[in-house]
Amino acid sequence: MTSNEKEITYQTTNTYSTLHTLSDKTKNVWFVCHGMGYLSRYFLNYFNDLNSDENYIIAPQAQSKYYTPPKFKHVGASWLTKEHTIKETENVLRYFDAVFEAEAIYSDLNLIVLGYSQGVSVALRYIAKRQLNCAQIVMMSGGIPKELSATDFQFLNSNTKVSLIYGTSDEYLDEDRLVSEKNRAFELFGHCDLKITPFDGGHVVNKNFITKLAGGI
Repeated sequence: MTSNEKEITYQTTNTYSTLHTLSDKTKNVWFVCHGMGYLSRYFLNYFNDLNSDENYIIAPQAQSKYYTPPKFKHVGASWLTKEHTIKETENVLRYFDAVFEAEAIYSDLNLIVLGYSQGVSVALRYIAKRQLNCAQIVMMSGGIPKELSATDFQFLNSNTKVSLIYGTSDEYLDEDRLVSEKNRAFELFGHCDLKITPFDGGHVVNKNFITKLAGGI
């Protein structure tokens, strides 16, 4: 008996979450991509200390949801796996397109794109593929996709602030991986305003840095 894997295209529906209100007082628009195991509405809790008048936060929701261990009562989500990564990435990018279209962000606002953990990979791929001009790019406790190159980010100007932030006791980050990620950051974003900043802690979202980023560090 022969099995065949086939492919179809169909329309689907997904959610996303926002925090605060987009208004004439808004200065910063955040597009924040959660890590594996999160839901977007809970990921927003890391941003609730930001000034509500000046900051509007958009948190897209990874499509692949599952019950998380050990009790399998809570729901989490994942952006991508090694299974059909290219096709699944295309799905994520089209979903991000739809979110940006729905939100109709003003072009004169500071756009801050932040990825945490697994969210770094989809955030960077979107910036590269759509040549998305950002005021800031934040990579927190996550890896840079291997297929991306310096050419993908040449469109960014020297004023673009890029931050690579990691915990010194991150259980997923050994010395070799740290050196590799730093080198990749310089390779891709060396022409930008790049800062590499460690903090005391593990594989976590650092709220203190989020507050500082709003101030333009």
